[in-house]
Amino acid sequence: MATATVPVTRARTGTVLADLLPASSAGRARVRDAALVLGGAALTGLTAQIAVPVPGSPVPVSGQTFAALLVGTALGARRGFLSLALYAVAGVAGMPWFAEARSGAAFPSFGYVLGMLLAATVVGALARRGADRSVLRTAGTMALGSAIIYAVGVPYLALATHMPLGQAVAVGLTPFLIGDALKAALAMGALPTAWKLLGRRG
Repeated sequence: MATATVPVTRARTGTVLADLLPASSAGRARVRDAALVLGGAALTGLTAQIAVPVPGSPVPVSGQTFAALLVGTALGARRGFLSLALYAVAGVAGMPWFAEARSGAAFPSFGYVLGMLLAATVVGALARRGADRSVLRTAGTMALGSAIIYAVGVPYLALATHMPLGQAVAVGLTPFLIGDALKAALAMGALPTAWKLLGRRG
């Protein structure tokens, strides 16, 4: 009985969900990681197109923030950073996969893209320490990731539009809090459940 539980414990310590995808050699592991990075960028770009304009705000409600946090948590800090960096660089270079099919960097909400890059890295590092294994820890991880996105995005919005910081908070943070709570609730259900299923398999 003791020998059966040891592999599960080891597999879950210091591991993110993407690490559980099989790779029989170092070369195949690199191919797997490259595919995960590309897939994470594509997922973020696709969900960014689920965008709803907010009256009075230059920042739409979109699915890209949730995707960025999910990618970071599932892939870990290094792959999460690379995935969101690819998303950002390709978008700046002309790929129209920022929210509302935008590209380039000359729009007021670009700071949120930079914030997502940092947030994906941080939540990925926390996930490797088990921050996505329970409902409460996942909630805290998603809240911190969202806070990082706003900490970069809102000041950038204020600078880009020359509006006072208080007004930038009113149009670039407050309208999105309910949506962020719903996204966090979805992650709170999905991530710990994925770990439970994989743990049973192990």
